[in-house]
Amino acid sequence: MANRMEPILPGSYLGILGGGQLGRMFTQAAQAMGYKVCVLDPGSDSPAGSIAEKFIQADYTDSAALKEMAALCAAVSTEFENVPAQALDELESLGVFVAPRSSCVSLAQNRIAEKNFLATWKSETNIGPAPNFVIEHDADIAHVPKDLFPGILKTARMGYDGKGQITVHAAEQLTDAWAELGKVPCVLEKRMELDFEVSALVVRGCDDSVVAYPVSQNVHRDGILHTSTVPAPSLKPAQEKKIIDAAKALIRKIDYVGVLCVEFFVLKNGDIVANEIAPRPHNSGHYTMDACVSSQFEQQVRAMARLPLGDTRQLAPVSMLNLLGDLRFNVKDGNEDQAKEPAWNKVLAHPDAKLHLYGKSAPRVGRKMGHINCLGEALNEARQNCAAVATELGIEP
Repeated sequence: MANRMEPILPGSYLGILGGGQLGRMFTQAAQAMGYKVCVLDPGSDSPAGSIAEKFIQADYTDSAALKEMAALCAAVSTEFENVPAQALDELESLGVFVAPRSSCVSLAQNRIAEKNFLATWKSETNIGPAPNFVIEHDADIAHVPKDLFPGILKTARMGYDGKGQITVHAAEQLTDAWAELGKVPCVLEKRMELDFEVSALVVRGCDDSVVAYPVSQNVHRDGILHTSTVPAPSLKPAQEKKIIDAAKALIRKIDYVGVLCVEFFVLKNGDIVANEIAPRPHNSGHYTMDACVSSQFEQQVRAMARLPLGDTRQLAPVSMLNLLGDLRFNVKDGNEDQAKEPAWNKVLAHPDAKLHLYGKSAPRVGRKMGHINCLGEALNEARQNCAAVATELGIEP
């Protein structure tokens, strides 16, 4: 086996577990740098699999498929955190360079483990999680501290984009809420006095070099990211430094190689709370594709290939707008039967709008179909461009 610290040069195969939009944008970045890509995904019609040089349709735990991938690829990553850890372990046992490793991905697969880790991390960074309580048995409910209400009950596993969580206003509602979530292990988090949300994107190479992108300020609608704006309009310089320093400390602490996103809440009193970790390129980092020297996907390629990391410098203010499947339907009138193509020509009449569509064949309400990066000479111009593009598409800015 080759020295694991030697660079993997263009012309080699890189592997990605998961064929969604993140895998697709990784594939495009890798191909632009001269790499070939192998995608493994259970679905027959994956956005990444449709453009990769090699597509393996199989379950993530299919040993024969993993061996086929390992025989082809010098390094493998994952596009989402819910890939079974055993798949990453098996690939590593077959001699593949896996970045990030399963121990890092597992941390983000379970909110209980994640909250415990963030609590221990607080002593180093002065940023910890929201007050919380773990519920795994009926008897636990009687011991929930009363000051955690109102709170948000979240499943320990498989929650994303607002799924797997219920707001609980009072202790009397907790039993029913837990039953509604199937009585699976959950975390009750105190609902904080939120001012705004941000996320930090950091990258670590196998040589322990760490770089960070400017922090993005995020707006969510119905639990799904709506816009990300950079520079973060409401963030003070001292807060941004604290957040970036904390994210850099975290990525080193867990010995992580690749792109990592940490989401934070900034409270009305100025305090900062760590929300969650995403062990992969992130929706809130899509702005880097057009507004920075190196995109988050190029950085994932560089980290996997054991190359020097790229420059994270921002070249222009930007506001990213997420495009959901709702665009294709007349959702307001309750008519979801007839899909229609949005007026992309009107969007592209805005010269500072950069359109990215994900190649998904079936639009659905709430499904991420693409995004638009709206640039500007100044921050206000970028935000105005984003609002204009949203209005063009019938999206409330």
